Amino acid sequence: MAPSTRERRTQPRLIVHTGDGKGKSTAAFGLGLRGWAQGWSIGVYQFVKSGKWATGERAAYAALADRHRTTGEGGPIEWHTMGAGWTWLRATEGLDQAELAREGWRHVADALAEQTHDLVILDEFTYPLANGWLEVDDVLATLAARPGTQHVVITGRRAPQALLDAADLITEMTKITHPFDQGARGQAGIEW
Repeated sequence: MAPSTRERRTQPRLIVHTGDGKGKSTAAFGLGLRGWAQGWSIGVYQFVKSGKWATGERAAYAALADRHRTTGEGGPIEWHTMGAGWTWLRATEGLDQAELAREGWRHVADALAEQTHDLVILDEFTYPLANGWLEVDDVLATLAARPGTQHVVITGRRAPQALLDAADLITEMTKITHPFDQGARGQAGIEW
């Protein structure tokens, strides 16, 4: 028998935001806002950006987490920077990027097994996959076996084909033009 409308609406989704255009993480964080308003527990795991970056998304999520703690409105939010700010652009001196990615992924896998969150945002997670720091098949097996109705959003460029094949929803951000093309640097409030 086919699933009911209610059953289809509560099925866990694997969502991927990829492509060379800007806005992948921003779209994921926007989806997180919707979940927060539903009372969902939101878990953000950043796999590239350093915890030293002062981002608007992190500040807004911190304010919403505080609002939930003080008023009960929305849902709880946890923000985790997985590592010491390794980057897909250059090696971080003295850090083993692959080991940091594996350690971060173990933390996420534990949270999935324990059903800690209703929505898990794996920000910039395509890089550890594309760079071979994590085994794509192992990650996909863990995601496929996650219990309950946990939704997972993965962001980043160069999403491996196996990840795309497993996803329920894929959005590709396509850059048409960007000030970076003329050598401009990123602007606070626009790029971060």
